[in-house]
Amino acid sequence: MKPTSVIGIESPTDGQARHAWSMSPLMLVWGFLSVGHGFAVAGDEVRPNEPTQVRKLGGIAGPFWSFQPLATGAAPQVADDGWARTPIDRFVLAKLEEKGLSPNADAHWRDLVRRTHLDLLGLPPDPQVVSRFLADPSHEALDELVERLLSSPHHGQRWARHWLDVARFAESGGFEHDTDRPHAYHYRDFVIRALNADMPFDQFVRWQIAGDELAGDMWLALTATGFLVAGVFPSQITEVEFEQARYDQLDDMAATTGVAFLGLTVGCARCHDHKYDPISTQDYYRFLANFTTTVPSEVELTAGTAGGRVTAEENPPLALIASEGLTPVKNQSAERGYPYFYPEAHFLHRGDPKQKQGIAQPGFLQVLRRDKGTDDWQIRPPENSRLSFRRASLANWITDAEQGAGYLVARVIVNRLWQHHFGRGIVSTSNDFGRQGARPTHPELLDWLAQRLIDSGWSLKAMHRLILASRVYRQSSHYDPDDAGIDPENQLFWRFHYRRQEAETVRDSMLAVSGLLDQTMFGSGTLDEGMRRRSIYFTVKRSQLIPSMQLLDMPESLVSIGTRSSTTIAPQALMFLNSLQARSCAEGMAGRIVGQGAVAEDEIVRRGYQLTLSREPADHELSEHQQQLATDFEEYQLAKHDDALQVSVANFCQLLMSLNEFVYVE
Repeated sequence: MKPTSVIGIESPTDGQARHAWSMSPLMLVWGFLSVGHGFAVAGDEVRPNEPTQVRKLGGIAGPFWSFQPLATGAAPQVADDGWARTPIDRFVLAKLEEKGLSPNADAHWRDLVRRTHLDLLGLPPDPQVVSRFLADPSHEALDELVERLLSSPHHGQRWARHWLDVARFAESGGFEHDTDRPHAYHYRDFVIRALNADMPFDQFVRWQIAGDELAGDMWLALTATGFLVAGVFPSQITEVEFEQARYDQLDDMAATTGVAFLGLTVGCARCHDHKYDPISTQDYYRFLANFTTTVPSEVELTAGTAGGRVTAEENPPLALIASEGLTPVKNQSAERGYPYFYPEAHFLHRGDPKQKQGIAQPGFLQVLRRDKGTDDWQIRPPENSRLSFRRASLANWITDAEQGAGYLVARVIVNRLWQHHFGRGIVSTSNDFGRQGARPTHPELLDWLAQRLIDSGWSLKAMHRLILASRVYRQSSHYDPDDAGIDPENQLFWRFHYRRQEAETVRDSMLAVSGLLDQTMFGSGTLDEGMRRRSIYFTVKRSQLIPSMQLLDMPESLVSIGTRSSTTIAPQALMFLNSLQARSCAEGMAGRIVGQGAVAEDEIVRRGYQLTLSREPADHELSEHQQQLATDFEEYQLAKHDDALQVSVANFCQLLMSLNEFVYVE
């Protein structure tokens, strides 16, 4: 990308000069900055005084890469074709050869087994699994392991957490009162079930946007619409404030739909035409108008029947969903005497509900309409229908890969998959595929993957298989200074990116190796940090996040999060050393080791390494830990401790779970 041009203040006319140069220096700077609202972007430079109609298209002269149809070319030819195992490898290797780089050698088989388990399940492998694989390792055997892991119920619990970040999922309303939403967990359960069942991603998208309109007799489709109403909304507002709050809520639905599925910052066009992307305020309010008949409601549902259809039940559960045409038990606004929705959206000047400028009819983003004249996506409601089918029409357009936005939806989701497997996406700004986002490092590969997703029937598990079968994924993380001098950020994927696990995976791994993990799935969560279920079942209360999860960078759920931060701070280490939960896991692991008959120091050390790090200890590690165990045991005996062996082993286990090797993906 060429650097942005530096813009100076042009010489004003005589009349302008007398006024402009009389301003204070501070005002002059402000005036200079404000001029930027009249600039347009073309190429990679900023130019003043462009015609308004150009600026309305974000200043993009010609089609921007993310708005172009998918390029469906074959994988390129490479010099070292013998290294490539899949077309993915050829796309990546071609870029490496172009830059004079070579890929790393394959990682050790043991590391690959551990890496694959942590990626697909968020749990380390059992020692028996590692031993069986090492007895007969091969790429084909690893493919079979991937297939088994994709069939595990833990897979959905691992990958649902990635999507919940994007969906800004939480179980409270935010703001000062942060009112609880006790039935919002049904949406979390929908995501887990959908990913485990390999629901086609286009259906996954459609149900989250309009499940109540498309399949209103299926409880799973109804709970999917919890996506729309997962955002913040104040519970204590006056009647005067309600219209502003309602437009803010509609903006949250529209903006989150934009970044989550399209990778576009649609919400930036609320107050003015998007300054960088071809999204006008007219487009924004037409897009927002699709959600105006939507209201957060608690609705009675019945789960567990064949096909997920709603049936009668004496005490049905409740779910917080986006309802339309349903009879809610209650909704967020009707209880307070306010109209629970405005059936029309207006064009607002500068986003102000007090400055309405006409009614906005439901519509779509023009830049993502291949056939400007088609009306095939629209669903006309039958006479006397309680449904508007606005969101159903939106769902049709957004998943249409031929004439609508489906090709961009495919690009965005395969980039998210790549990001979570490799530590960074082909587009590193996974929530922004627009002008302000990063450019793809491998655009041809991104399009090839997106087309493969569509051709596979939108199967995410098929994409996992394809990515994890590649030699690119199976590289070691070895750091080569020469290669790093050419590509210091590993943008071309010449090595596997060594990275820390997410907060949930660290905690779940500790519970797994300790033998304390409660594998109960679904249902309401808890704020009790001592819970032993998987971390995805913590209640996400916006004003009361779990401290240990925050320490390891679990984000606040205020807006969609495409990429988590990864910090390194002292309190993280102190948590492993001092928290009750860490000590509980260490004691559980010690009981697991001693309970299996390991009482000699060398047996304890080997068993500990196998459980936590999926490997045997090196000779110096074995010697040092044996000596420390013997010393601890002797001191606890002299202190007449009731169970000197158990406490000594627990200290050793807590040390292992505090190692970088345990919390990082090799």
